[in-house]
Amino acid sequence: MKNIKMIVTDLDRTLLHKHNSETISDYTAGILNKCRQNGIKIVFATARPKRVTLQFLEYVPADALIMHNGAVIYIGDEQIFHCGISHDTAKNIVKSISRDFPEATIGVESNEIYYMNFEAEYDESVNIWNYTIINNKLYEHLPDKLTEKIIIGLKSLSMTAENVFEYFPKYLSDDLYLEIDTKRFVMIMNRKAKKSLAVKFLAERYGYNITEVLAFGDDYNDVEMLRDCGVGVAVSNAIDEAKAAADYICDTNDNDGVAKWLEENIL
Repeated sequence: MKNIKMIVTDLDRTLLHKHNSETISDYTAGILNKCRQNGIKIVFATARPKRVTLQFLEYVPADALIMHNGAVIYIGDEQIFHCGISHDTAKNIVKSISRDFPEATIGVESNEIYYMNFEAEYDESVNIWNYTIINNKLYEHLPDKLTEKIIIGLKSLSMTAENVFEYFPKYLSDDLYLEIDTKRFVMIMNRKAKKSLAVKFLAERYGYNITEVLAFGDDYNDVEMLRDCGVGVAVSNAIDEAKAAADYICDTNDNDGVAKWLEENIL
């Protein structure tokens, strides 16, 4: 396969080994680094914040980072794009959801801090998450800064994903949208915060055509990216919607599917 100038890959459940503490295997790192040595740009595109993404640069010094699903974009150390939800809007949304769903678990990503109204399920010794637990009136403790995304636990709502898309739009202004993450989380974000838009922005910045971009993904937030890029590859553990949007299916994340596909088709 020729003319691929940029490789964009999701992290969770796509590149990272779930059974090995969410790490990039030596084999996968070697393949991605070899692609970089051949002049192909490597980009990580993730819903994760910057503070939790930087650790993976130890394995692969990616040329660019797309984070918070596209709300934040970095090339090297330079932030080249940032969008989000205004302070007042975020406050009103969190207040309204808290009122209507008192049991809802809500998290707010703002200024590299995760504000939430519930106890963390992840290892609290991993302080890169940089979280703050607010047990009462979370909306009153949000900083007067842009919010990259609002995250609500789907189970805490006692609703199906379909019900969320029917009920939750009333909380949103026209510049915001809803997305479900593998039927676990409901995310509210700026309409400009999409991986597909971020990839197009980066491609233009580098002077590439979108047809010269290869993308890997597994989830709802990867569907448009897989569909719009020149080549889209879904891991075999991906949701059906991602597989349908992709041109190819590779092996699972835990079996180094991305690296195997790159070694066979690009290197």
